[in-house]
Amino acid sequence: MLRLLADRLSRRAFLTAATALALLAPAAQAQEKTDFKVAWSIYVGWMPWGYANDAGIVQKWADKYGITIEVTQFNDYVESMNQYTAGAYDAVTLTNMDGLSIPAAGGVDTTAVIVGDFSAGNDAVILKDGATLADIKGRVVNLVEFSVSHYLLARALESVGMTEQDVSVLNTADPDMVGAFQTPDVTAMVTWNPMVAEIAALPGATKVFDSSQIPGEIIDLMVANTDVLAANPDFGKALAGIWYETAALMVSDTPEGAAARAAMGAASGTDQAGFEAQMAATKLFPVPADAVAFVTSPDLGATMDKVRGFLFDKGLLGPTAASADAVGIELPGGTVLGDPANVKLRFTDTYMKLAADGAL
Repeated sequence: MLRLLADRLSRRAFLTAATALALLAPAAQAQEKTDFKVAWSIYVGWMPWGYANDAGIVQKWADKYGITIEVTQFNDYVESMNQYTAGAYDAVTLTNMDGLSIPAAGGVDTTAVIVGDFSAGNDAVILKDGATLADIKGRVVNLVEFSVSHYLLARALESVGMTEQDVSVLNTADPDMVGAFQTPDVTAMVTWNPMVAEIAALPGATKVFDSSQIPGEIIDLMVANTDVLAANPDFGKALAGIWYETAALMVSDTPEGAAARAAMGAASGTDQAGFEAQMAATKLFPVPADAVAFVTSPDLGATMDKVRGFLFDKGLLGPTAASADAVGIELPGGTVLGDPANVKLRFTDTYMKLAADGAL
């Protein structure tokens, strides 16, 4: 498969490539099929997908609906989204912001099937030899450019009356974060767990801002290609079944739950205690009714309005975008933010509600 983005290229470069591919490619034809591919990457809120695959839960729900689901782990988060956007995968784990800036702005109609959690401390600004956020002024900040880390930095700076003009941003791939922080030249970084936990434990490191200070704004999703989902609703039902069975186990106060958390911790490079610390910085939605309430709240629209404004300011809604309205975002109930003729990111409560109603 053609690699669309080198690790250190910005998402602006990828967006241009993705948009070009979308313009050149023929219109996708929705069709029924039985074989599906799901991509995920290491993050506390996405570890259930890998565990479910290893534990046979994916197989169980795929069998129920007479389909096959191949689940693939990516060590590079950006690359997982590249591959989904290029059409190599039917579904992928990503954040609300990245879903809008990469596949949706790249022309791939994408639906959020599962709202799994929001970050409540898992994303953080970390300084070396600095005590408060104000100490970031004038520094070079390493982060994955145009990702939720970039968004967190903007919101953090805003909270202390600064802007990005007060710092410099250096694009850094997420697999390189821990090593980079240990070099003398790196004194400020924004990243997510499990890197945050490892970096924060290093000598001289201090967390000065995290996502608990902007609750509900960095949302972790399982999304699927809208055309694929529309033609194959059983795929969405299977994804919901997999998530809620695994998430319930993940949070259960049982020996089986402890074993699951230990396994997820080991798979993410930590242990059970380390993983549970990351869970404490995550607002998980293991109960489907809670996820439905979150996604149907007016707060979601307000959050996505902030997000699309940030992306437009960064030039990430496409080279021809004249405003933040360029890419339409559909909310549950049919409300659309932006251009209703160009809806490319959709939030639905359909499959989470089926789970809440016991109808999977």
